[in-house]
Amino acid sequence: MQTTNFCYEKGSIDELIDFSCFAHEKHVLVQVFCGQSKEIFNMLTQTILKRLPDAICIGTTTDGEIYGESITTSRTVVSISVFQNTCIKTAFANDTDSFQCGIQIASKLITPNTQLLILFSDGTRMNAEKFLKGVESFNATIPICGGMAGDNGKFIQTYISSQNTLLSEGVVGVSLNSDVLHVATDYKFDWKPIGLKHTITKVKDNRVYLIDDMKASYFYDKYLGSDFSQIEFPLILEKNGVTMARAVIAKHEDGSLSYSGNLDEGDEVRIGFGDAESLMRDPIEVLENLHTINIESFYIFSCMARRRFMPFLIKLGIGSFSKIAPAAGFFTYSEFYHHKGSNKLLNQTLTVVALSESTKPLRALEIFPKEEPKKNTSYSKAIQSLTHLIEQSARDYDEQSKRLEAQMNYSENLLASHKQFLRYTVHEMNTPLSVIMSNIELHEMEFGKSVYLENIEVAVKSIFSMYDDLSYLVRKDRIQYLKHEIDLVDYIRSRIDFFAQVASKAKSLFIFQTDCETAYITFNETKLQRIIDNNLTNAIKYTFENEHIVVSLKQKEESYLFCITSHSRKIQKPEKVFEEYYREEQAKDGFGLGLNLVKRICKEENVKIKLHSDENLTSFCYEFKVKNV
Repeated sequence: MQTTNFCYEKGSIDELIDFSCFAHEKHVLVQVFCGQSKEIFNMLTQTILKRLPDAICIGTTTDGEIYGESITTSRTVVSISVFQNTCIKTAFANDTDSFQCGIQIASKLITPNTQLLILFSDGTRMNAEKFLKGVESFNATIPICGGMAGDNGKFIQTYISSQNTLLSEGVVGVSLNSDVLHVATDYKFDWKPIGLKHTITKVKDNRVYLIDDMKASYFYDKYLGSDFSQIEFPLILEKNGVTMARAVIAKHEDGSLSYSGNLDEGDEVRIGFGDAESLMRDPIEVLENLHTINIESFYIFSCMARRRFMPFLIKLGIGSFSKIAPAAGFFTYSEFYHHKGSNKLLNQTLTVVALSESTKPLRALEIFPKEEPKKNTSYSKAIQSLTHLIEQSARDYDEQSKRLEAQMNYSENLLASHKQFLRYTVHEMNTPLSVIMSNIELHEMEFGKSVYLENIEVAVKSIFSMYDDLSYLVRKDRIQYLKHEIDLVDYIRSRIDFFAQVASKAKSLFIFQTDCETAYITFNETKLQRIIDNNLTNAIKYTFENEHIVVSLKQKEESYLFCITSHSRKIQKPEKVFEEYYREEQAKDGFGLGLNLVKRICKEENVKIKLHSDENLTSFCYEFKVKNV
């Protein structure tokens, strides 16, 4: 086979191409890669077919054209390939169902000896992923190449053609059918993932609504800013051993984003960034599949992002192919590729097809020295260094994240063990405390009062109070505390009686004052005990020696006001006394948990708290609603 490429800008196509050179050939494939207007595209196609009526001609609009070692824009590249022993078929399909388009065009093109399908779809309406699956459902073994049409980055209207048919929607293609044609395909992906993995949490085909449960557009605003590059920072994922990118092609009013290919719910993705070092590597070196045949022609289909990211680097890579064989192609909105029995829709890639009808022994591909434009040397090195910095920072961040995750897991396991230990301890404390209290009572009944036993009893009651706090904290999230009718007058008296001996040992005395015979509220007894006991024990702890502690209960309209007033030091930071682990006097025993527990219960049960403290008196007041009000 032999390929000749032409680059058209304006004027007569006859002045550019000598059609007589191809007029008598039987198997001619013409590919038109048009970066110009629809009218020029149509004119060129019609003229070519008039001059070469037996040729097979397909075409597409572009986001840039590949012409040998040159990259052009707003021009048209015409690639004419003459085959000796390869039959060519063309067809088109424009069914509204993308999957059906794939089935239809595959059924029209594939023969028993098909070696390659070249496929061009429209670039704005086709769901190319479904289309490729349609082709695959008909035949999953035939290599494919090509891509989605472009319109110079406008994403408004693209066109494709098969013979004289020009389409704004659908797909066109050709099949190369031969027993001697050698085909080698490969691709180069030079984008690297950076940062954390993120999860697609709501998506329909190629329209993503939520990433990590945040609107897709907000996700980009967070990580790239509001003016992010839609093309140069794609999402990268890996499926079935192929690393793929998905670039944003449209933003919608609801904050969702449309991508160049489909995504699935649960897909793990990372933001991608162009790897300058990889981009600078000669593609002939790394595309190993191309070394398996004696190449006579290259067809190249490259992502638009590559041309726009670092144009001078892309030009260097493209130039390597034309030194080996004629090369032509275009910059696409997505690339088509076949890998291990599956058709893939790729982005950010350079996909290459090498063709040959040669029967000569395989010769090694010559790798030419890489040329770098002097004016860009410092810039390319800077980009290369920046890319390396981003990669290394991403690796360091990943390592730190893994260490942090391990530390968090350790802390969570440790905390779980502590909670389990605390539950066990609280459970086991109750029995010995009850035994101590009952034996004190039995001893006093038999042998009378003893100052030593009184001291033990006071200490045990203090432990009981702490035990009740711990028990509540351990169980509060695991059981439901039911409410019932409680007489505050009777209940407060019972708790005062319980702690009276403790107060006496601290050289204090409780005085209970109330204007109510009964004061019924609907409350949980465990929670009420925590409020009253913590305030009674705090009053005992902080009241000056030989001073009374006044406990009062008064009715105030539709509520009861329970107050504990004592002579103690002025509270210096009243706004902090209800905080966890805060103690006004560090010399006093305790953990600073009691009043925080009281505050949480009051918030849960809608009990209002009032605190007053001056040089003479400190009072804590709690307002309970009257029952059924």
